[in-house]
Amino acid sequence: MPVGLIALALGGFGIGLTEFGIVGLLPEVADNFHVSEAAAGYLVSGYALSVAIGALALTAAIARFDRKKSLVGLMVLFIVGNLISAVAPTYELLMAGRIVAALCHGAFFGIGAVVASDMVAEDKKGSAIALMFGGLTAANVLGVPLGTFVGQQFGWRSTFWAITVIGVITLIGIQVLVPQTTSAGQTSLRGELAVFRRGQVWVSLALSVLAFGAVIGAYTYIAFTLTDVSGFATSTVPWLLVVFGVGTFIGNFIGGKAADKSLNATLIGIMALLTVLLAVFALTAENKVATIISLLLMGTIGLAAAPGLMVRIMKYADDAPTMASGANVAAFNVGNALGAWIGGLTIAAGFGFVSPLWVGAGLALAALVVAAGGGSLSRRPVAPVGVPTDAAPHSVAAAPQAETIGSGVQ
Repeated sequence: MPVGLIALALGGFGIGLTEFGIVGLLPEVADNFHVSEAAAGYLVSGYALSVAIGALALTAAIARFDRKKSLVGLMVLFIVGNLISAVAPTYELLMAGRIVAALCHGAFFGIGAVVASDMVAEDKKGSAIALMFGGLTAANVLGVPLGTFVGQQFGWRSTFWAITVIGVITLIGIQVLVPQTTSAGQTSLRGELAVFRRGQVWVSLALSVLAFGAVIGAYTYIAFTLTDVSGFATSTVPWLLVVFGVGTFIGNFIGGKAADKSLNATLIGIMALLTVLLAVFALTAENKVATIISLLLMGTIGLAAAPGLMVRIMKYADDAPTMASGANVAAFNVGNALGAWIGGLTIAAGFGFVSPLWVGAGLALAALVVAAGGGSLSRRPVAPVGVPTDAAPHSVAAAPQAETIGSGVQ
């Protein structure tokens, strides 16, 4: 794999650490600024909302620029946001820093996925994207414990200083190690947006929402499931979550390699396995051994879909992938919010702390139906950007492209 992918993975790790590293430090932040626990929690939810907004708005704003320069600019924004957070004298300024850093999140992964896939051969694209996302999954494993440890030892601001340093190293790495890319300016913003007229792009986005909603719908309330249903002590929960994180790290790479071999079959298989696993987890949650195994498999199977989902949308928007991949990152976060919201509704309705697992199983089943149904649509010709769908069969350039995309996803 090209060494430039390491720089992208380090950026993913820094961004993941920014998102999750503050979770264990919320009590200290709340005490420092004399705000409520709920207000401190807004530093997490506000970040997530900003990710979804930035993935669309910021990606659209820089879609025409050179992709390598865009990544450098995004890392500058990331550094500035975390620097603001590190020195923030007020809660409001800390929130502003979180928002600034979050805005680059979706655009970085959207553009980074395109750059990563361009650095390798066609049959290695899934693995390349998986390596870039490997930094994010590593942050899932290490983010909370590492950010909490540093913050508790040297003050919560030290965590943001450490992340700022990671951002600087990443910026240098991208500048030195990532090869110069072909300018994205050949495609206009209008051209980039035109891919949203394609049905398969919307199938991909729906898959991303449902797949991530399934995993996060189950994961959001897992601490309550572990303590109130499985009977684990509260002190063991952080270590049990590491088990889930290890699973996400493994699944990300397995999913990338599987997507390289057979994309559509991989996504269908993952959604089928996830549906069964979450249902079994719900039925066996009172058993501690079964719960630990299910946690590991939930992370492994759930996150195995991520590389394939990115590859899929870029296959159907390969002539204008930047906006589409950014929208896919936004879809991931919409799915996160959707799964957590529905899971919360079922708990509020009195269905207990296993109900989010059933919500996840239901969303995974819906994703399975969409993945299977989307495969039948992949045989239809895909019009190039800016060309009406009914004109595609008459275009000499369009026909080979449509055939390649259609056969590549089968």
